[in-house]
Amino acid sequence: MTFISPSLDLFKPVRTSWAIVTAIAVHLLFALSFVIVLAMATTRAQAQEVVCEGNNLLEVLAREQPDLLAEIEAEAAKIPNGDSLLWRIEKDGTKPSWLYGTMHVADPRVLEMKEAARAAYDNADTVVVELTEVTNLQGAMAGLMADPGLTMLPDGKTLQDLLDKEDLAEIEAILEERGIPMTFVSRMKPWMVFSLISIPECELVRRSRGEEFLDKQLATGALERGKALKGLETVKEQLSVLSGLPLDVQAVLLADTAALGPVLNDATTTMTELYLEGNLGMIMPLLQSATVDPNAAEDKTGAYAKFEQDLIQSRNHTMAERAQPMLNDGNVFVAVGALHLPGEEGLVQLLRNNGFTVTAVR
Repeated sequence: MTFISPSLDLFKPVRTSWAIVTAIAVHLLFALSFVIVLAMATTRAQAQEVVCEGNNLLEVLAREQPDLLAEIEAEAAKIPNGDSLLWRIEKDGTKPSWLYGTMHVADPRVLEMKEAARAAYDNADTVVVELTEVTNLQGAMAGLMADPGLTMLPDGKTLQDLLDKEDLAEIEAILEERGIPMTFVSRMKPWMVFSLISIPECELVRRSRGEEFLDKQLATGALERGKALKGLETVKEQLSVLSGLPLDVQAVLLADTAALGPVLNDATTTMTELYLEGNLGMIMPLLQSATVDPNAAEDKTGAYAKFEQDLIQSRNHTMAERAQPMLNDGNVFVAVGALHLPGEEGLVQLLRNNGFTVTAVR
């Protein structure tokens, strides 16, 4: 599959499969919300009116490459459990529980949960989110920054030591547009800088205005209503997926993110539209077709495959294991990033493997 969008043909081609990760990581790692706190403290976004922009890649394909769109749809149809945001979880002897897929953004359309999902949340005794620390972003960020091994380069190294001049100049230009001086980030690990430039600027503006993203809204609402609030992971566990990558691999991730340019906005726009439709199974096949350069060098180290495994599949297994005793109590509303739901190793199937009956609610 090869897909070159109107925005792609204006920029150099994406160089490796890391492009897929750059397009989705901000939506998969809940903990990147804590990095937004840092970004808000250093950027001018608060004072700007920034509109969320991007092409819907589905519309481009339907207009210009309908045969390729049909291929992508065929690939998406093979992915199980990719057609609903809300799932009913049942087991003999317990009240039904619910699994709901979120996006970690403050887009007003995402916040408008459908009636069935809102009712399930309202009636649940316990709300389970990825990270309970979301209710105290500033405190969690302070704890994060207190662990220099997680966020800062070792032994006096700087980004200038890890990146070539061309990539460094591209990254510096993007940071400058966001009001973040290079001197502020030069000692940070590349994953931190990746996070700062991969988060859409319109999302920074929403957060600076105090608009809550969906997961935080669900968590704080649970506490306000006297519900039990539980988490499936910790901030450190999530961010260790990025921080634990070798520094040279992090540098590739950062450079390729910068190379995406407006394609990152296209990916975010398209993901949001598919999310709102509940068409989760379409997301990965579409983004792969839109971002992978067929001439890119093969990943010789296996680092990308391991990262994809750690980013999605391994975390799915951890979430399913930790959710089981909570679900055994019944009447639980579990809200996690939507891309954790579909697939043979997605949460829906893993919960079925653990003895639950899991049914889509559309």
